[in-house]
Amino acid sequence: MGASAAAGPEPTEREAEGLARRLDRPMSVLGLVFVLVVLGQSLAREAWLVTTLTVVGWLLWAVFVAEFAFRAFRARDRRRFWARNWWQLVFLAVPFLRFARALSVLRAARVGGILSAAVRGSRSAGRLLSGRIGWLAGVTGVVVLAVSQLLYVTGNYGGYATALHETALATITGEPLSAEGGLARVVEVVLAVYSVAVFATLAGALGAYFLERGPERSGPVPP
Repeated sequence: MGASAAAGPEPTEREAEGLARRLDRPMSVLGLVFVLVVLGQSLAREAWLVTTLTVVGWLLWAVFVAEFAFRAFRARDRRRFWARNWWQLVFLAVPFLRFARALSVLRAARVGGILSAAVRGSRSAGRLLSGRIGWLAGVTGVVVLAVSQLLYVTGNYGGYATALHETALATITGEPLSAEGGLARVVEVVLAVYSVAVFATLAGALGAYFLERGPERSGPVPP
């Protein structure tokens, strides 16, 4: 009787863990959608579109908060959970800075929202794309969108198309940015380092592919 009572909570706990795993893919998809919503909020000019994207953004954020609270509540070792995920709580709190009236705080909230979307989007790409090349392409796309938006929002570029074009070139080829200013210079260096990592990853993936395919193509050695 005691043994069955002790074993009672196990199915519920396993079901909760299974539900959390099943939520990974849809939450990852929503993470990528959130990147586009944040981008749209910065570029939208019509009042109805700004309102719509704002509402969608807050709804997605509410889903992220609920999912995080569920994982925190169901964590076996909560101390370990908070030690590994405390930074997510910081990003979840950033959007509430928008209620502040100070202009500097509002600007920080916009920048923080872009960074939050970038972090969530890159993690979502990592969950959805298992292959090395696919994962690299997904993360690079998120980096280009987030950095170009950051440079545009902070006034380093007058138009988003120019910011997107130069950011993409800097991310892929390491080409310097034309924008002046401290932030642009820091971003330029970071993107240059990232472009080296992109080429190193591509070279390693292609090298591994040809090494694996080499024996199959050569076939058996004739007598």
